[in-house]
Amino acid sequence: MAINSDPTRSKRGDSFKELIVWRRAVAMSVEIYRLTSTFPSSEQFGLTSQMRRAAVSVASNIAEGYGRSTRGEYILFLGHARGSNCELETQLLIASELKLGNRELLHKVEVLSGEVGRMLVAMMAKLRR
Repeated sequence: MAINSDPTRSKRGDSFKELIVWRRAVAMSVEIYRLTSTFPSSEQFGLTSQMRRAAVSVASNIAEGYGRSTRGEYILFLGHARGSNCELETQLLIASELKLGNRELLHKVEVLSGEVGRMLVAMMAKLRR
């Protein structure tokens, strides 16, 4: 099935896996794991763990919200996803300032995070109408 560029276009009853925003969030999580695998072992319980949890939380909250029974609950979980994405953006900035990880991969994840954030804002606005 072709996926529309509108992150909200999946019909109810279809899978959350068809949402572009969810797919981008999963891709972002994979890239975060790749990026943090290059961090020093001293960050294993610091930024590495926090960034991985935040990234996984974005995709997970999108999916959980999709599975809820009301539009209000869906919007609430998209808000949680947006909050986790903002948390991740902050952690990416800190990693960049500390010169942790591969620069190109860090930039790739920053771009993905920005895309996901914009899509979440648009999706919540559309669902509120």
